[in-house]
Amino acid sequence: MTKPENAPEPVLGRISVQKSYEILADRLRQTILDGAMVEGSRLPTERELVSQTGLSRGSVREALRKLEVEGLVKTRLGRLGGNIVSRPGNEAMAHFITQFVRGRRLSLRALQETRETLEPALAQLAAERRSEADVLRLRELNEEMANALGDRQQFAAINIEWHNAVAAASRNDLLAAFLYSISYGVMVSTVIEEYDTPSLRGEVVKAHEKIIAAIEAGDGAAAFRRMQRHVQATRAMSKAREDTELPLE
Repeated sequence: MTKPENAPEPVLGRISVQKSYEILADRLRQTILDGAMVEGSRLPTERELVSQTGLSRGSVREALRKLEVEGLVKTRLGRLGGNIVSRPGNEAMAHFITQFVRGRRLSLRALQETRETLEPALAQLAAERRSEADVLRLRELNEEMANALGDRQQFAAINIEWHNAVAAASRNDLLAAFLYSISYGVMVSTVIEEYDTPSLRGEVVKAHEKIIAAIEAGDGAAAFRRMQRHVQATRAMSKAREDTELPLE
């Protein structure tokens, strides 16, 4: 069969071949997420993975490093060590959220808007689902804050613990992990030297007491309103800086 005159040459396009370490990482990831390897169990050693897959030791190590970054594998040293299967924790999400925030150069405004959307809902869920131990923990942290009114940095650090404790009481792991992921940014936005005084810190403690009371009473609507007012008050103090880039280092 003759080729017609002026017929276009066929274009096949570029062919992309997945790297060997990515294939191994994909297989191990799927095995872990499917539950075939339970949390705390050991992966085969590097030597065993090389023997089983026929890949180089370098490719095996690269695959394991990738899974470690994703929070699916932890390296444990010692006689009982090795590459241990783990489940993604708050730190894994925080790692990727931090990269997103830095890469997009997001502002404090974005953080405050996120808090205003997220935290009242978490407080409402906490009121509906909290245990006695949750309420006790919130009261303990708020008391620690009351005792740290003269130390701005310590107060801010405990404040973050308190907000994360409210999130934990919501029993929504995804929302709680997201709040944890932006915790450093929350601390930065609340430590405002020109406004952050011992008297204002005292007002924060009082606001927390009202939120705790609503959570303990199981009043989701009140918990929502009180947390909303609390977060909005924080935003109002930092209004002049909202367009500044959110520092994450």
